[in-house]
Amino acid sequence: MTQSNSRLFDDLGRLMTDAAGLADGVRREVETVARSQMERMVATMDLAREEDVDILREMVATQRTANEALEARVAALEEQVTQLSSASPVEKSDA
Repeated sequence: MTQSNSRLFDDLGRLMTDAAGLADGVRREVETVARSQMERMVATMDLAREEDVDILREMVATQRTANEALEARVAALEEQVTQLSSASPVEKSDA
């Protein structure tokens, strides 16, 4: 009887090992199908690539710097106009 119990446990162990291998195979197959579906969905979407976003980020930073420089120039010019207006008032001529 000891030998039959040992054989039963061996068979049960093999069955469990086979079931674990089958479960692992199913898991891998489900992951592959899910990954494939996600890649197909992403491919149909109009998404920006990371490289494109990085390029746009650099362009925006450059434009922000240029805008700040232009704002400073406009402020300086407005100051000059104010100083010139107050220093020499324009006389109106009677025509």
